[in-house]
Amino acid sequence: MGRVKLDAVDRKILSCLQSEGRITNVDLSEKVGITAPPCLRRVRALEDEGFIKGYHADLDQEALGFSLTVFAMVGLHSQAEADLQAFEEKVHEWPMVRECFMLNGEIDFILKIVAEDLAAFQQFLTGELTPAPNVASVKTSLTIRTSKHKPGIPLPEVK
Repeated sequence: MGRVKLDAVDRKILSCLQSEGRITNVDLSEKVGITAPPCLRRVRALEDEGFIKGYHADLDQEALGFSLTVFAMVGLHSQAEADLQAFEEKVHEWPMVRECFMLNGEIDFILKIVAEDLAAFQQFLTGELTPAPNVASVKTSLTIRTSKHKPGIPLPEVK
């Protein structure tokens, strides 16, 4: 990463792109108050420097047949670094696991799992997750509803 300090224009660009990833460069440049060529250069620089990791569509999981979201709290037998990394590598093999966080405390990892239905989740739980190497315990909570879904980070409002 070349520059570390973001100015107000960079922050406006990031805020606009986070909320509207498909905005055209011309529209983006108008929103942030600069012309299109330097705006595009700034976006490319933000991408190159790793501030922008990618662009994604926000899909409607229920419309696509994934009606179940489950959080699984996973405890491991061993917390040696090699064992933690091995579990994280295993998690990458499971498409149903959409997010994985390592925690401190009683639970080692929390997984966000999305499934078509309870039967599909139970098959994953008993056939993949629970018998995975080093897994000592799995506690699950099925979601009832999503009250807030706001991907990204809370960027401060830039005027």
